[in-house]
Amino acid sequence: MDEEYDVIVLGTGLTECILSGIMSVNGKKVLHMDRNPYYGGESSSITPLEELYKRFSLPDSPPESMGRGRDWNVDLIPKFLMANDLMGMFEKRRFRKFLVFVANFDENDPKTFEGVDPKTTTMRDVYKKFDLGQDVIDFTGHALALYRTDDYLDVPCLETINRIKLYSESLARYGKSPYLYPLYGLGELPQGFARLSAIYGGTYMLNKPVDEIVMEGGHVVGVKSEGEVARCKQLICDPSYIPDRVRKAGQVIRVICVLSHPIKNTNDANSCQIIIPQNQVNRNSDIYVCMISYAHNVAAQGKYIAIVSTTVETSEPEAEIEPALELLEPIDQKFVAISDLYEPTDDGTESQVFASSSYDATTHFETTCNDIKDIYKRMTGSDFDFENMKRKQNDVFGEDEQ
Repeated sequence: MDEEYDVIVLGTGLTECILSGIMSVNGKKVLHMDRNPYYGGESSSITPLEELYKRFSLPDSPPESMGRGRDWNVDLIPKFLMANDLMGMFEKRRFRKFLVFVANFDENDPKTFEGVDPKTTTMRDVYKKFDLGQDVIDFTGHALALYRTDDYLDVPCLETINRIKLYSESLARYGKSPYLYPLYGLGELPQGFARLSAIYGGTYMLNKPVDEIVMEGGHVVGVKSEGEVARCKQLICDPSYIPDRVRKAGQVIRVICVLSHPIKNTNDANSCQIIIPQNQVNRNSDIYVCMISYAHNVAAQGKYIAIVSTTVETSEPEAEIEPALELLEPIDQKFVAISDLYEPTDDGTESQVFASSSYDATTHFETTCNDIKDIYKRMTGSDFDFENMKRKQNDVFGEDEQ
């Protein structure tokens, strides 16, 4: 371990593993360590089911009705990659006109603007132009554009239009849903990026305690572990490794619910996402429900896992998610977790220490992707270019077959 690296990464959460993979593909020498004996950090998938009971300090073992413990892979923090029955809304004439406008919209072609100026017209005015009702506006802003508040209504509409286009194009590409989810749970994703890093020469060490982050003259020079120091020019880590460089920014409640039935009114779907917009339940933040099942190799045959999450706003977090829990009844077993949210106080410019933010209550990767792109830009001084990364991979593996 007594070596010099370009980048040391601490923690194997998804954010850290993606950045580790990107840096390795970019030709950096990367050392990736985690104090835990498993991948995923906060965003790991827990198996077998007995381990989940232990983690949440439940006194009993899982009942026999839950099937084999090894058939379960339960995400601690659920995210879909980018449900309700959308067609009822899409068939409404005004909404369909709005979606056609969005689909045809091209910011470089004023002929597609229909009187909307993408740089000055607010989204509130665009909705007004198409005479859309409040329920449709809530749905569009929170379920399609994935905004977490209504602040977007009073800023120029270009970003919102592009977000809705992304949703529509993803829907067209993948059929019934714009979201992707890996079999065997999200714990597979960090490992996939870890393997990518390893292919490009990255070194991985699990179960490796971190004794000290070594600083000299206000910037990072290495990491000390078990008496050895690995030197580095830059450090990426999750907030738990640098408590003195992060601040608490709120809390999230997540409730993992084991069900023996699909969620009502979802056409017996074996997976879905439900977003309850803040306005509908008199809150400042949305409530999210992510449901997956035995069809994704994460639960025993005939079982479903629904995970409810939201940003905590009161001193009674469990009461806040009651509207979502009511949708899931009857619930076989609940596992409740309330987590602190942390964000970095140091942007890394001087120290070259780049901390990720905690995973928020959303059930999609929008905010995580933004965090990754933000850290990448601060580390390298340039925007992340996915096409460039694909070209570098093609140099190693050859072109994908069409």
